Amino acid sequence: MLEELIPWIWWGISGLGVILVISVLISLLLYRRMKRFESAYVSLQTFMSGNQMDILLDESNQKMRKLEQEIEKCKARLNPVELKLRASVDRAELLRFRAFENVGSDLSFACALISQEGNGIVLSSIHNREEARVYAKPIVGGHSVYSLSDEEKEVITKAMQGVKI
Repeated sequence: MLEELIPWIWWGISGLGVILVISVLISLLLYRRMKRFESAYVSLQTFMSGNQMDILLDESNQKMRKLEQEIEKCKARLNPVELKLRASVDRAELLRFRAFENVGSDLSFACALISQEGNGIVLSSIHNREEARVYAKPIVGGHSVYSLSDEEKEVITKAMQGVKI
């Protein structure tokens, strides 16, 4: 019986030996891989200046937070300015014309002063030999509730053209 058991013991010992050799090889491979990872990690952590990456990342995050706060402050200041700019007169157009044939030059004019939304006024002056009359008409959305002359319509149309904010 002992003779039958001995070959099995040798088979078991040889199997354990093979497993031991394989585990030693795997351990060596893993150790070598870990050393390569460690050297890559160290080179990633330290740059030429000697600063560590985590410190640099913290500094960058702090700078980003400060920049975001500054942007929010600028937006808070810029929004009212943009609203005021849209409502203020930023478009002016002038058209000179001859209202009457007996007047020697283009002394009559139409002048539009409007905002980006088309709100404002149109001023007209009709000049003849004896007198000059000035008319002012409100403009809302590019139109007036008062009747407009062709020159006034033209000057409003010209003033409405342009880049809006």
